[in-house]
Amino acid sequence: MESVSTLAVAGGFMAALGIFLAAMLAAANRKLYVWEDPRIGEVEDLLPKSNCGACGQAGCRAFAEKAVDGEVVPAQCTVSSPKQREDIANLLGVDAGSIERKIARLACGGGRHVAFLRARYAGLKTCRAATVVGGGGKECAWGCLGLGDCVSVCQFGALALDAHGLPVVDAEKCTACGDCVDACPKGLFSIESVKHALWVACKNRAEGDVAEAACEVACTACGKCVADAAPDLIRIDQNLAVIDPARRDQAKRSDIERCASGAIVWYATPDRPIKGMAARRILRTNDLPLLHS
Repeated sequence: MESVSTLAVAGGFMAALGIFLAAMLAAANRKLYVWEDPRIGEVEDLLPKSNCGACGQAGCRAFAEKAVDGEVVPAQCTVSSPKQREDIANLLGVDAGSIERKIARLACGGGRHVAFLRARYAGLKTCRAATVVGGGGKECAWGCLGLGDCVSVCQFGALALDAHGLPVVDAEKCTACGDCVDACPKGLFSIESVKHALWVACKNRAEGDVAEAACEVACTACGKCVADAAPDLIRIDQNLAVIDPARRDQAKRSDIERCASGAIVWYATPDRPIKGMAARRILRTNDLPLLHS
């Protein structure tokens, strides 16, 4: 009889404790509840779910929150199709907006047919691993190693290696997400406006003769582009032609015409670089041999 009484007391205590805790949770829920605009989920459902960061946000959810708050416009999601952007705009009752289109560009033109090797790399086939092992074997310490780390990380299929081991950007597929920028251990990629047609496809900072001995299309810091361009548009900085971002609107195609190596190019279209009239024509299609073999 005593055990039954003990069980009844224990049961009553547990029931009372359960009621008390339930009441506390209910009160906390009312006190701490944060209302969320249901449109956030609706916008998120209309986004591509790539979470690439091309819009400048941490992911699609963060973009949806900013869009509902009016801090970003639908057009800032460069991965979305025009219809998706319009659907988001209609849902929110705003204009889809427009942004300056950007693209990834590579500051190197030294494929295996124009750039010399001082050693053949035989390790793990990634640029990052090759960089650790003696710089990857390329005579130009700044040049692209052509092992495709950038291709591997591009979730949009916008990058592919050409026949000479250089990454080629597909302008139609590139969303300017910046993954290739982060993946390249040589820091050769950057995100640029497609309106910026003048481009230095080189990062070699060795002196002219040394740079040219390592790669036939390296910038030799001859200064002809500096002389031909608008004042202060191009300067020579540590043996390399550098374009002033603030003066890019002053660029013109004639700025590249006297570049003998073709290191400075003009983008006639977002994925079609053109070299100047004085640039040497490279007819070789085979890889160059080891420099000291």
